[in-house]
Amino acid sequence: MTTPPPQALQLPTDPEGPTGKLCLWLAGLQLADVPEPVIERAKDLLLDGIACALVGAQLPWSRVATQAVFGFEGAGDGIVIGWGRTIGRPAAALLNGTFIQGFELDDVHYRGPLHSASLVIPAILAVAAGQPVSGADALVAAIAGFETGPRVGMALHGLQMLSRGWHSGAVFGTHAAAATAGRLLGLAPDAMEDAIGLAGTQSAGLMAAQFEAMSKRMHHGFSARAGYSAAMLASAGYTGIKRVYERDYGGFLAMFGEGHNPDATKITEGLGMQWETSHISIKRYAAMGALHGPLDAVFELRARRPFRPEEIQSVSIGMSHASFHHGWWEAERPLTPIGAQMHVGYAVAAAILDGAAMARQFSPARIDSADIWALMPRIRAYHEPAFDTDFAARLNSVMTVRFADGSEEVVRIATPKTVGEPLQRSGVIDKYNALTDGIISHDRRDSIRQMVLALETLPSLTPLIDALAAPVGCTFDL
Repeated sequence: MTTPPPQALQLPTDPEGPTGKLCLWLAGLQLADVPEPVIERAKDLLLDGIACALVGAQLPWSRVATQAVFGFEGAGDGIVIGWGRTIGRPAAALLNGTFIQGFELDDVHYRGPLHSASLVIPAILAVAAGQPVSGADALVAAIAGFETGPRVGMALHGLQMLSRGWHSGAVFGTHAAAATAGRLLGLAPDAMEDAIGLAGTQSAGLMAAQFEAMSKRMHHGFSARAGYSAAMLASAGYTGIKRVYERDYGGFLAMFGEGHNPDATKITEGLGMQWETSHISIKRYAAMGALHGPLDAVFELRARRPFRPEEIQSVSIGMSHASFHHGWWEAERPLTPIGAQMHVGYAVAAAILDGAAMARQFSPARIDSADIWALMPRIRAYHEPAFDTDFAARLNSVMTVRFADGSEEVVRIATPKTVGEPLQRSGVIDKYNALTDGIISHDRRDSIRQMVLALETLPSLTPLIDALAAPVGCTFDL
């Protein structure tokens, strides 16, 4: 780990405030401080994020983004996953984050809703393009990011941001990327404060991007680029907002939490003892996290009572305020892939018809299929106020299916399996193998997996970076 010179070991502005406490902890974090289960979970998250990047690299909208960025960004040494090309490091962070978020397959922290790997991995790769980085250093930096992003999200009451129309992860994501890059750069606490302040002033993300825009895929990429740039500026002595979480006028929590009583204590509560890394969920379905409960309900009903789609008279889905407003609107053809992955009606229709909710169900060809659009008008969602009482209730969903013979089935999901039955190492590997099958060779697949799961033993990230950089195929071409 890079160690700053003694004269640079300066305290943050207020060591006892939430910004100062976080920056002190980030600057001092060592792998020996982290419990073994947290380390193993971090490696699972990195492997899952890499699988998502390899799948996302050559999707049609990713190709549009990549060609555009190569057209207006300068040359550089930042690797672009799955393309066999390099570009400037901030642009590489933008694209790599875009790929990981490219198909709604990546991780999600439900309390502080964001997709952490799409912020952490691009920041690591961008820093590693400019200096030697060991696997152990990368792992510490990843955990720094995994811990920071959700805590900032919870300080803003997480799901409330979605209810208000912010793309929550893009707002919190700059902080996760800055923490990752800053730790890898060895920033002292005062410089880390600058990095976090520079990250906070770049936070943004409008959730209206979910309806038809490609840009929703890029929001976490924007944040990855901003966080990396913030850390690099701070490492050069460029100052950022001091005490960014505490400022009443123009501070991060004051502005994004306006009218919603943000709680700055969440940023450092249990820091180093309660590990948010362990609460980051790995998705089971290629859909927005709020749809996982209704999808579980479909599969539970299919197991309980075999039926044919034409027997369904109506499907009614009750959801919390945040889930409903994030996942329901009057869908019209043509529906884009991003819209399909956000829309509970489409996702449930595809799951009923196909018995699955993975990549094929959200391909452009499947989205426009006649059987999907014949079933969707029979599916409606509604806001259930009883699910808004606390965080646990907000994960609830209820599905009522009425059949043509007059019978009715009700399925209640208290907690989606993605959260309540989190994928363990074997399940993570199965998902990784399934997602990468056919787009990279088995030898390359196995080599990447072995390096990630033994990350702390790698003297250098270079072999892993080379394996990620090589071109990949497109899932839709299989």
